Amino acid sequence: MKTIVNPERSEWPELLKRPQFDVSDLHEKVQAVLTDIRQTGDAALRKYTQKFDGVDLEEFKVSDEEMNAAEKQVSSELKEAIQLTSANIEKFHAAQKPEIKKIETVPGVTCWQKAVAIEKVGLYTPGGTAPLFSTVLMLAIPARIAGCKEIVLCTPPGKDGKIHPAILFAAKIAGVKNMFKLGGVQAIGAMAYGTESVPKVNKIFGPGNQFVTAAKQLVSMNDVAIDMPAGPSEVMVIADESANPAFVASDLLSQAEHGADSQVILLANSQMLVHEIREQITIQLEYLPRKEVAKKSLENSLAIILKSQQDTLDMINEYAPEHLILCTEDYSKLAEKVVNAGSVFLGNFTPESAGDYASGTNHTLPTNGWAKTYSGVNLDSFMKKITFQELTPEGLKKIGPSIEIMAAEELLEAHKNAVSLRLKKI
Repeated sequence: MKTIVNPERSEWPELLKRPQFDVSDLHEKVQAVLTDIRQTGDAALRKYTQKFDGVDLEEFKVSDEEMNAAEKQVSSELKEAIQLTSANIEKFHAAQKPEIKKIETVPGVTCWQKAVAIEKVGLYTPGGTAPLFSTVLMLAIPARIAGCKEIVLCTPPGKDGKIHPAILFAAKIAGVKNMFKLGGVQAIGAMAYGTESVPKVNKIFGPGNQFVTAAKQLVSMNDVAIDMPAGPSEVMVIADESANPAFVASDLLSQAEHGADSQVILLANSQMLVHEIREQITIQLEYLPRKEVAKKSLENSLAIILKSQQDTLDMINEYAPEHLILCTEDYSKLAEKVVNAGSVFLGNFTPESAGDYASGTNHTLPTNGWAKTYSGVNLDSFMKKITFQELTPEGLKKIGPSIEIMAAEELLEAHKNAVSLRLKKI
């Protein structure tokens, strides 16, 4: 982790660049796989599951027997933890249900908006180096609360052709009925196009590696909506003399262990504090099973010392972190001025891990600076809004002449006539 002291603002764009990887031929490779899936369906899914996951599968769908067997393999402690987390996610997202408000813009003209669930959604949960069963809860529970009629979940199988029991148990708790042993590009293609086994969906959610991200972007051009652009995970921690160096180090490492392409950035107000945090990173790193992954991530990471709180705030909003942790004495005031962040964690006792698991907020968040324009996944992500309007004869008399004038000015005579005919009838 490199330390930078009071960089000039002209240096910020270069400092705050995310890790860059050569993806020059990535889209071409991913598109070739997607095209094959579109054209040959399940046959392509079998071929790429064997090629990329190293397992031959005849059936992709997870059976009820597999779901029930998995439940017996999950420890009672983990079951309780998943159930607590599930309840908190449910509470937080159920509270986001929108109310229908009818607005009379002028007497006789009533307008309103109704939220309607997206009928068919596809959820992707990475398997890879760790079974991310928490992502199942973060995606499936809001989808169920929203009222999506069909929820399809894909996650990669292990070398034994099975899915981690905790993922299956989380899916059962969340109410998922259609679950498939599919990972990577083949999972995204299957849900985007539909195959003999996998239903086509209307919108795809979930994080993944660069191949999954590329596949989501490609299918979103013509075939299906996606939740957001997403890339490697990231955290920015703001610390002053009130921060606990061990806590800060643990937060930085918790993000670094996600993957070698993750990025962590520390903004501090003194070199002494940075030194103490770095010492704690060194100590804690040695106890991590994924320490080699974390070490590689730290190579892409920075500790930046800034001279003013305004500089700190400006750098936060410029970077637009996926996760932002404020370990400062005046964190509430600072938080009020944050405009670009995926999820914000306030104070010494609010680790980013809380949002990743059990507080109730959603951990599927915009990365790579997309927090400037995108929200994290929430109940609205699984819904669309339909507007309604109703005019009485009196209402049409009030706004009709204005419609006629504007339609005529835009040379849309049929638009004008649709109003004029009705006004003559009143």
